[in-house]
Amino acid sequence: MIPSPFDAPVEVARRAALDLRGKLAPYRALLDAPGGGKMFGVLVVDDGSYLAAFSGMLDGRWQVPGFAPPVFDVAARDAFWPAGEAELATIADPVARAARSRALLVRIHDCYVIANARGERKRLRELYAPAEPPGGAGDCAAPKLIAWAYARGLTPVALAEVWCGAPPLAGGRVDGGFYPACRGKCGPLVPWQLDGLDVEPPPIYGDAPIPDVEPRVVLEDEWLVIVDKPVGLLSVPGRHARLRDSVQVRLRRRWPEAKLAHRLDLDTSGLLVVAKDEPTYVALQRRFALREIEKRYVAILDGEVTGDGGVIELALRVDLDDRPRQIHDPVHGKPATTAWRVLARAPGRTRVALTPHTGRSHQLRVHAAHALGLGVPIVGDRLYGRPDDRLYLHAEALAFVHPVTGQTITVERPAPF
Repeated sequence: MIPSPFDAPVEVARRAALDLRGKLAPYRALLDAPGGGKMFGVLVVDDGSYLAAFSGMLDGRWQVPGFAPPVFDVAARDAFWPAGEAELATIADPVARAARSRALLVRIHDCYVIANARGERKRLRELYAPAEPPGGAGDCAAPKLIAWAYARGLTPVALAEVWCGAPPLAGGRVDGGFYPACRGKCGPLVPWQLDGLDVEPPPIYGDAPIPDVEPRVVLEDEWLVIVDKPVGLLSVPGRHARLRDSVQVRLRRRWPEAKLAHRLDLDTSGLLVVAKDEPTYVALQRRFALREIEKRYVAILDGEVTGDGGVIELALRVDLDDRPRQIHDPVHGKPATTAWRVLARAPGRTRVALTPHTGRSHQLRVHAAHALGLGVPIVGDRLYGRPDDRLYLHAEALAFVHPVTGQTITVERPAPF
């Protein structure tokens, strides 16, 4: 059975990817330049060898010896695109330019005819209908590799994608990090290409069994409860049928109106505040909105940082092509601020305290990993760093004024690492 391209790569594919990285010396200056990194892919095939590919273009070229060619029909594209591109440059009216650009984009998409393992073929736009294909669809390493394997009469065995070089300016990738195929661009495309082969289903994170005693209550009164969420338990139910279990579902068995005042990522452990009734929930939400609730996290970073503390300000937004990953976007992102200080240092590791002053999705994870932040991902971060036995991020302290009694509530739960 072929491992899912949307899961962490298996060992045979990882070895092939590491072998490819060793052959990229001619491109290292290009890849190591700021923002110059690129995703490369390898596909182990049934004759024991592997094929190599890069996402998009390499050194301004679609075709480079030793790498998979583009999926699109090069001759068909060259028949109209150079002239079309030149024509666009002469159109001053924004509306007319946009209309012409859309028309050319349809023609570009029609240059992609995608085959699957059964020998069936579909145009790119068919695979994304009724939506339009996202930008760069079909140009990732994975679809190139699978198409090239079929063209050479080979059968896919295992795939891996690895980032090489400097991180992208938006963040989210580290040199040497392995990443599954992206859901936005490759989600509809790669499964079609592999149709006809025996492929493992993509992983569903959050469906692992969690003991019934979780989450454990740390503090409780008439109006609210504070619990310690374990790693692997969702804060609220997910969309998939297998992701109904969550902190909220479990607590509502005891308190039917229980509602989480905030959330923690699936992979993050630690303290959560839960309201037992609607008025308390509204009051807590107001305090969160006004930043009147103090939160402190502890994390272990997968590397050593410079300095002993500071403040990170990096605006964030969702990566539209690879949800739920978040990226830095100074133009369209929402402001995000994190204070940090070093707690301890060890060879190759740094223990830090993180205090978020905003509550963006994956804020601490991105602020740690991004080159403009700490530049070092959290240990075990499968999205922004490297997988491990867990994500070493824990919400260890909460402090706030009780919305009913007016008393100051301070709760701490040391990290289990």
